[in-house]
Amino acid sequence: MSAIVIGGGQAGLAAGHYLARAGVPFTILEAAAEPAAAWRERWDSLRLFTPARYSSLPGAPFPGDPDHYPTRDEVVEYLTEYARNLPVSYDSRVIAVRPGFEVELADRTLHADHVIVATGPFQVPRAPAFAVDVPQLHSTEYRNPASVPKGRVLVVGGGNTGFQIAEELTATHDVHLAVGSRQPRLPQRILGVDVFRYLEALGVMRITADSRLGRRLKERETLIGPAPSGIKLHGRAIGASGSTVHFDDGELDVDAVIWATGFSRDHSWIHAPVQFLGMPWQRTRGSALLGWVKDDAERLVAQLYGRSEAGTPPPRVAA
Repeated sequence: MSAIVIGGGQAGLAAGHYLARAGVPFTILEAAAEPAAAWRERWDSLRLFTPARYSSLPGAPFPGDPDHYPTRDEVVEYLTEYARNLPVSYDSRVIAVRPGFEVELADRTLHADHVIVATGPFQVPRAPAFAVDVPQLHSTEYRNPASVPKGRVLVVGGGNTGFQIAEELTATHDVHLAVGSRQPRLPQRILGVDVFRYLEALGVMRITADSRLGRRLKERETLIGPAPSGIKLHGRAIGASGSTVHFDDGELDVDAVIWATGFSRDHSWIHAPVQFLGMPWQRTRGSALLGWVKDDAERLVAQLYGRSEAGTPPPRVAA
């Protein structure tokens, strides 16, 4: 029995850990040239809203103070080090997965008994169909305030990404934020204790997607931390003419737009019944998060191959 894991991000690495522990020959195919590719493309000041104690992959606690909030670069370093112990093949973009678990790359074709697709939710940057006649960036292209033209900037998207970018820009720009619907907000700390300690103790991070509460929670993203000051809020962005953006509650002339509007998925290259891992709300609230994806990975590998003794040396498959 053998496995191919497509995607060398956090989900793919977690799957690799449990495949190695189960003694299953496998390889991880990563399209990028280096580890943690998706994280390297995030903005410079990104900081996790989960403390280090809840930001680990299986078998490797996140280094440093367990109560600190890791930066983007710390996450990149952590995942890079984690990947060193697993058979990851870089520059290995998969063109198609065909019946019989035939995995086609540009220069070779591989076969396995199971294929796990761990490419994650950050696939095709999504933006509204209407055009604005000003410089525009998707959140994946934003790095820091210097990358945004001076003047009035509109951030479109009310999730944690949109709020974090908007808050950083307030020091240098006139910042406006278009929010389709107001999301519930939780404080980062309650009585001096990080909110994720409470969420973990109450089992919130493991609420299943098909439960009554899970169905309610996944309808809208929960924001973490206090509401930023210095940001002017608007309703849903519904159109534009020239440099004017129209909302369902008014309009605004802008000098730049940042689309924090998420991503679309593209699975058109999959033509076989594969297993998925690392998608938002795939099984629980934590399914796509760095600190909880290991739960789904362990469950999936156990379902496919059964359990074996921990400590089995990781077998390698030449890719």
